[in-house]
Amino acid sequence: MPSPLPLLAALLTAGDLPPPEALPPLRTVRQLPARAQQRSVVLRAQRLEGQLGAKLRLTGDVELRHGDTLLRAPELNYDEAQDLVQSEGRVSIEHLGNQMQGHGLRLQLDRFVGELLEPHYRLSLTGGSGRAARIDFLGDERLRAEEASYSSCPREDDAPPAWELRTRKLDLNLPANEGRAEGAVLRFQGVPILAAPEFSFPLTDERKSGWLPPHFGADNRGGVEFTLPHYFNLAPNYDATVAPFVMTRRGFGVDAELRGLQSWGGASLNASLLPHDRVAGERRWLWRALADAEPWQGARLEAQAESVSDNDVWKDLRRRINSPTPRLLGRDLRAEQRFSLLGGDGLLYARAQGWQVLQTAEADTQITAPYQRAPQLGLSLQRSADSLPLQASLALEYNRFTLPSQALAAQDPGGERVHASASLALPLSGAAWWLTPQLAATAAEYRLERATQAGQRRLRRSLPTASLDAGMVLERDTRLAGRPMLQTLEPRLLYVHTPFRDQAQLPLYDTAPLDFNVESLFATNAFSGVDRIADAQQLSFGGTSRWLDPATGEEQLRLGLVQRYQFRPQRVTPDAGTVNQRFSDLLLAGAAHLREPWWLDAALQFNPDSERLVRSVARVRYSPGEHRTVSLAYRLTRNQSEQLDLAWQWPLAGGKRRVASGGDKDCRGAWYSAGRIQYSLRDSRITDSLVGLEYDAGCWVLRMGVERLSTGLAEANTRFLLQLELVGLSRLGSNALKVLRDNVPGYRPLASDSGLSSLP
Repeated sequence: MPSPLPLLAALLTAGDLPPPEALPPLRTVRQLPARAQQRSVVLRAQRLEGQLGAKLRLTGDVELRHGDTLLRAPELNYDEAQDLVQSEGRVSIEHLGNQMQGHGLRLQLDRFVGELLEPHYRLSLTGGSGRAARIDFLGDERLRAEEASYSSCPREDDAPPAWELRTRKLDLNLPANEGRAEGAVLRFQGVPILAAPEFSFPLTDERKSGWLPPHFGADNRGGVEFTLPHYFNLAPNYDATVAPFVMTRRGFGVDAELRGLQSWGGASLNASLLPHDRVAGERRWLWRALADAEPWQGARLEAQAESVSDNDVWKDLRRRINSPTPRLLGRDLRAEQRFSLLGGDGLLYARAQGWQVLQTAEADTQITAPYQRAPQLGLSLQRSADSLPLQASLALEYNRFTLPSQALAAQDPGGERVHASASLALPLSGAAWWLTPQLAATAAEYRLERATQAGQRRLRRSLPTASLDAGMVLERDTRLAGRPMLQTLEPRLLYVHTPFRDQAQLPLYDTAPLDFNVESLFATNAFSGVDRIADAQQLSFGGTSRWLDPATGEEQLRLGLVQRYQFRPQRVTPDAGTVNQRFSDLLLAGAAHLREPWWLDAALQFNPDSERLVRSVARVRYSPGEHRTVSLAYRLTRNQSEQLDLAWQWPLAGGKRRVASGGDKDCRGAWYSAGRIQYSLRDSRITDSLVGLEYDAGCWVLRMGVERLSTGLAEANTRFLLQLELVGLSRLGSNALKVLRDNVPGYRPLASDSGLSSLP
């Protein structure tokens, strides 16, 4: 029973003095004491009649607050004995942030049980609104609506919104996080596009079993595709998704995903099956598994594998392959254990790695297969001296290398390798300088499956390396373009000495020359891996200067130059030749952000002997505002490729207005264009491209696009994208938003991700 004290206070303030407009407004729920929030009924009105503890009639701007509920009405009847509120006229309700307006209210306050006729409502969770013939309140967090509708679009008079979800009956159960609808129809521009006799759905971001939004798309290899996924919430830490699909050219199939999570880690399994591909005339499949676990402290297990049924799956079912290299699918199992030993850090690890190589029939497009590790075993130790800044490291590793089944016939069949490396460094530093002398040694022994030309099956190599790394960081106050700046000057020198050892007979299992960049110029070895150690007596030198905003620390301009000088020719090279070039190619790099909408960066590799550019990359991006960005990149590799890369997102027509239900009714749409085109200047043709159009109507967004990916010298996969995003509800169609995000630098979605839920 509510306390009579608030009612007595209401009676005392209901007289002629002071006037109602002079009364203070009702305090918010958070301002009331916790006990009062639960039991008090606070009333305010211009006139109050009745008997305290029995029935009261309130008229004139009536307000009633009880806990999380606020009622407003011209007239209100309150039966304190039965805890019952009634109003035959118009009434508005705010409950748990949701807003409702209707008439014919009957409501028991404490139990929040009652009804409201012909309500208009707005949901705080999504910002959407709707209407119903009747709402029954079944408790503080349950309600039932009959002949209900919902949309995030504004409603203009009696005109239907651009999209609307209509249901014959709708039950919402907040504690169970469940909504259940009967006779649901989703209409877009007055046309029904989805219907279901009955379904359930989650009310929050928490997981709930049910149908997910359908996927539909089209490409030139599979035809039109339609997928209808169903989500299964099997347990708090397990779930699954099963998605039957149909392709007009290839037939029926199914996608499936199973995920699990434990305190020690998690795993997932994805699979796709096309029982009978009408084009290929055979069964097609692919699967992918991922696992990551930490079973005890310092231990870590990782596993990932991906496999397909045949060599053409990456062309025909490209969307379902997750690997960044779709023709090279990896299988990798790793285990490691970290530990402490004699005050140092140690790592013990094991690995098994394999590959599925998807070859083509054309010899010109076949790829060289990487070697598999079956297995790899290793141990590494690092320790720093307690009294001196002395750092020591030791690494031991064993590998057995084999070739995948679809490797090229000319490749070496593999073998075994044991290698060890050790280093000792004494890093010294001050406030603006550092100096690091280092001694290192490497040794490797090989046992080959196929003998060398000299008939050898066992080979050895050991090499020492001495290096001295030094640098400084200097600063000064200056001005740039009339603005105060903090300028740095960061020179660096690296001297490396490694004697020559003939390594021409050694295999190349996991080794390749380093790319030409700042990191490789300041590296002690010109190769990655351990199969080659370049002989060197060289000095790398260079420097970087930065201009920083002293207030924010943001970099406005950066310029750098790096080069290497060889005191003697380098005899260990990738092509078994000799590098006689004393001064290496010159690397110049820079970036600028001098004005807000412009970003510039470039890197040039210049050969001083031929006085020509060997490689260059230059990029410019213009972003004057939200959803407005254009970037252009130029890439040149002498005698190999020359390419232009254009990407953009830009409005075409109209003025975008982001509106929600009950907001500004002037919802003028806007057209946007977004895409990316890569053009080969060497071949005079477009290689990969994506061109899309987006229409933003405020409460819904339509995305259309065409994506073209090269799959061979004269082949390409053309994919058509179509996605309808109903803001505050769901996205239907192909995942055009992800494609645009992955391909357009600086792309911003037209609609916020908040408020989106899955439509079962």
